[in-house]
Amino acid sequence: MKRERARTFQDLIVWQKAHQFVLSMYQSTENFPKKEIYGLTSQLRRAVVSIPANIAEGFRKTGKPDKYRFMNIAQGSLEECRYYLILTKDLGYVDTSELMPQLEEVSKLLEAYSRSILTPDF
Repeated sequence: MKRERARTFQDLIVWQKAHQFVLSMYQSTENFPKKEIYGLTSQLRRAVVSIPANIAEGFRKTGKPDKYRFMNIAQGSLEECRYYLILTKDLGYVDTSELMPQLEEVSKLLEAYSRSILTPDF
């Protein structure tokens, strides 16, 4: 059974889940201390937005190496977010029990999508 190809980045499940993760992170950072507005809040938001943004940008790249590179950048941003979530939990800023599973889901989907780019029939 052959799946229909995505026509836009918004058709990608990995992008949809990454976008939902961004929305969750923005909501969670609303409760961060005001002193963090230019620090951790800004850093975390920048990193989390980078995940679906790089998926979107990589989607339109025509060569497999370019596509893969953008997915790899998204993976790097995801790992940066993983650290920030550990830090925010340790600082007592937010309960990460709902955010970490979202991050893990995006991580697995992104890894699978990245691997699929390198397959011959992509």
